[in-house]
Amino acid sequence: MENNFKMVAKTFFGFEEILAKELQMLGAQNVEQGVRMVSFKGDKGFMYKANLSLRTALKILKPIYFFKANNEQALYKGISGVNWSKLLNANQTFVIDATVHSEYFNHSEFVSQKCKDAIVDQFRERTGQRPSIDKVFPDLRINIHIDKDQVSVALDTSGNSLHQRGYRTATNIAPINEVLAAGILLLSGWDGQGDFLDPMCGSGTFLAEAAMIACNIPANINRKEFAFEKWNDWDNDLFDSISDSLLKRVREFHYTIKGYDKAPSAVQKAKDNIKNANLDEYITIEEKNFFDTEKTSKGKLHMVFNPPYDERLDIHMEEFYKSIGDTLKKNYPGTNAWFITANLEALKYVGLKPSRKIKLFNASLEARLVKYEMYEGSKRTKFQVTDDSSENSENVNKDEIVE
Repeated sequence: MENNFKMVAKTFFGFEEILAKELQMLGAQNVEQGVRMVSFKGDKGFMYKANLSLRTALKILKPIYFFKANNEQALYKGISGVNWSKLLNANQTFVIDATVHSEYFNHSEFVSQKCKDAIVDQFRERTGQRPSIDKVFPDLRINIHIDKDQVSVALDTSGNSLHQRGYRTATNIAPINEVLAAGILLLSGWDGQGDFLDPMCGSGTFLAEAAMIACNIPANINRKEFAFEKWNDWDNDLFDSISDSLLKRVREFHYTIKGYDKAPSAVQKAKDNIKNANLDEYITIEEKNFFDTEKTSKGKLHMVFNPPYDERLDIHMEEFYKSIGDTLKKNYPGTNAWFITANLEALKYVGLKPSRKIKLFNASLEARLVKYEMYEGSKRTKFQVTDDSSENSENVNKDEIVE
């Protein structure tokens, strides 16, 4: 279709495949995976829908111009080649975000400044006026990406990172990113067809994302603003129509979603966030220490959590992770338990062999998402053998690395 254009959805390492699947399910065209990104095509309405719906996208960019540059003069000339008056007027504000991987340019701030000069000079020459820079609430957010001598100019359709869903107002120490949480849930196979438990729920992010997946609620329906709302071609009626259409696809949920945390303050924060997300009818949160609990679900239980590690809280690592393994083994038969940790050394103290290990990053920390399958009866005894000496050696479980 002639109204379709290329877009790029940015994501975390390891989430490229599930983001591509999300886009395909939404109806995107020409979906192609890259590294920490997926490109696709769609029209303006699909741009709105993608920003509202995608669970594993951090930003959605709209590329508008490409050129080559190996020095500052060529960069300035290339940016000047865009007719910026079609996108911005002299009374508006803008900001430039630059990412640089090039031997010709070694400082992103320098690139941003040079591009800003080119845009401002174009306006001065044509109108005698110039738009201003606003780093907090700009009318137009411009993304510059330089790889070697290849320069890509794109408009940021999202604004603030899409992990800022709009429901989380209260947080604890090092809360998990919402996009990371949603990606982990999708990687774990969570589809809402069973009971769910986060036994160390903190501020409730896994709970909220799990409920939205289960009920097919758009990930960013609670978000207050997207960057495209300030664009010259903003279509409020089209946006409202797409929002209404997405909300009509919300489905019923017939199971339970529970969260435990031993800290009263965390329980209250989680409850506040869940209420902000309008999800309190689906989620129960209780003040409990996971190590004193047992499985209450009759069927298969899906468990996902983010246990503390040394960078977040002061814990006795060996004892803590051993308690995780002991609790799963003794009290949670018939459970698929997943958790993420950036303390790779700690995993050997769990005393169970993970059936899957997936390499991810939690912020800048390399992490592992691990799965432990807790069986009922004889299967449980057969497969869940403690192995303190093996330290979960690589010949037992290779890390799955998605690139």
